[in-house]
Amino acid sequence: MRHLALLPTAALVLLLGACGAPAPSPSAEAVIDSARAAHGAPVLDRALVTFDFRGDAYRLRQDGGAFHYRRAYADSLGRPVVEGLTNDGPYRAVEGDTVTLSPSEQSAVETTVNSVAYFTLLPAPLDDPAVQPSYSGRDTIDGVPYHRVEVTFRQEGGGTDWEDVFVYWFRADTYDMDYLAYAYGQGPDEEAGTRFRAAYNVRRRGGVRVADYHNYTADTLAADQMAQYPDLLEKDALEQVSEIEVDSVQVRPL
Repeated sequence: MRHLALLPTAALVLLLGACGAPAPSPSAEAVIDSARAAHGAPVLDRALVTFDFRGDAYRLRQDGGAFHYRRAYADSLGRPVVEGLTNDGPYRAVEGDTVTLSPSEQSAVETTVNSVAYFTLLPAPLDDPAVQPSYSGRDTIDGVPYHRVEVTFRQEGGGTDWEDVFVYWFRADTYDMDYLAYAYGQGPDEEAGTRFRAAYNVRRRGGVRVADYHNYTADTLAADQMAQYPDLLEKDALEQVSEIEVDSVQVRPL
């Protein structure tokens, strides 16, 4: 205490005040970087991921900046159909023959294939240049502390749904992504809504964290209210709309 007495009064006040100051918030970018590392995102930079989702077979190949996402299924006539998305755009092949797609069909293929790939690979895609992250606070969910990060997208490079808004909850100790929420239909003349997902059946495949999700909604929550979802979950005030399950997941580095 003798040394403290030698400090100027103003400096002493600042020092003592700093002792009780809360820890500064991390940047959104730092949280995302830690989460990507914790989930095994570096493996996905050059890897082939295969899985089944709602009866369709998916194959996601990423090789540096090149990608090829593919969905295979049987149509109503029992014909084998392959729809895919590459750096060159969407395509569809029926019984092995590539078919011409109208602009609306191209958009539908791109949306379907890309959305499944995006959610399955999260949080790896959050390093995309179109991502605009912001640190929005800390929450405690079921007694566990979490970082909350909101993500919007630039129009350039943000895809057809660039106006969507996402919120992610990453565990403060492990950076696991246990919860996420998103607002869709945010463009003009679109039907808007929000969803909240809670992870379960978490496992590791080829060094990559994989999870299934309980999918919830609350009709009263708008895009700017999604931070309320965890509180509503703990109050059992959400409606479960579906289960998001990916089966037979395999991850093979290239």
